[in-house]
Amino acid sequence: MALAFIATSLMLVASVDAQSLRDPTLPGQGYAVVTTPKNITQQSLILNSIVNGQHAYAVINNKIVAVGDTVNNGLTVSSISQDNVTLSDGRKLQLFQSITER
Repeated sequence: MALAFIATSLMLVASVDAQSLRDPTLPGQGYAVVTTPKNITQQSLILNSIVNGQHAYAVINNKIVAVGDTVNNGLTVSSISQDNVTLSDGRKLQLFQSITER
């Protein structure tokens, strides 16, 4: 009896149409795809890290720059300090404070 039930269940599962199954990784109904214009993403600058030594270098948007170099949207790096970078338009890019254990 149990074997007949298992065989019937397997046949039912095998006959389910793949078209009727929904991918569980897809977002639910009512989602919206948001796109950002290219000019906005080009203006966003991320200070990844700063290397201080004989010469100071910063990594902005994953590119190594020094004082006087230009970043991807035409701004010049004015100064590099221990925890921030000043750009020619007056903006300061600041590193996040590190989290220390107490």
